[in-house]
Amino acid sequence: MAYLEFDFESAYLQGNTQISVILPDKKRSVTPEEFYGSGKKYKVLWLLHGTFGDHSDWIRKSRIELFACERDLVVVMPSGLNANYANWENFSIGYNMYDYFFEELMPLIYGWFPVSRKREDNFVAGLSMGGRGTCVYAFNRPELFAGAAILSAAPRDVAWDKAQNPGFFKRTQGSIDNRGGLEAYLASYENTWRVLDEAVEKGVDLPKLYFACGKDDGLYPGFLHFKEHAKEINLPAKFEEIPGYKHEWRFWDLTIEKALDYFGI
Repeated sequence: MAYLEFDFESAYLQGNTQISVILPDKKRSVTPEEFYGSGKKYKVLWLLHGTFGDHSDWIRKSRIELFACERDLVVVMPSGLNANYANWENFSIGYNMYDYFFEELMPLIYGWFPVSRKREDNFVAGLSMGGRGTCVYAFNRPELFAGAAILSAAPRDVAWDKAQNPGFFKRTQGSIDNRGGLEAYLASYENTWRVLDEAVEKGVDLPKLYFACGKDDGLYPGFLHFKEHAKEINLPAKFEEIPGYKHEWRFWDLTIEKALDYFGI
């Protein structure tokens, strides 16, 4: 595969940022002119990192390049700080990650790289915080993605978290404050529990959904809570719970391949 790191100044993040991109490589049986001039548009996976990570995480810690090579798949990996893939208008001079993804990153990739815009060729996935970001992007803009893989994450029931997992809720409190209070947060695009409920109730054509969590992961109870809710609302989705795995790269390396297989890429 061809791999590049791309640096540019983002209008929505208010400064320089980086993305990593994996591109299909030329087969030795094909001439450069034939390959690079073919005009072919490839399927793309938008792949999100977790808390404390950046655009290089998946490249350094998983076999995503191998999986992409086997599937002739473009993979786009942005950096998103610890922003939960949301807008933070009041952070410094502004860091609007949600708007950046849709209004800047996607047009950049579609415009400058051989990537298909078709919904059936676009997939989004992420681990932990990136799994939450995947929910935010896929549930709010389902018309853009054919599949979404949420690894070691799930939509969160804020009231349940506050009662059952106060440590996790402390982080959510930052997002609540950022949105302007609990009521505003619950009504916002970040409250994917509500967004998904409304989408199912309206019969929205959601992406093909894959959820996975290790049974030894500290986030597993919240995963199970959402899984039960998914049954109640008749959400069509695949859930995988794998024993012997914690919040770790061995698990994410395993399940991203499972997700790609599940999507039929």
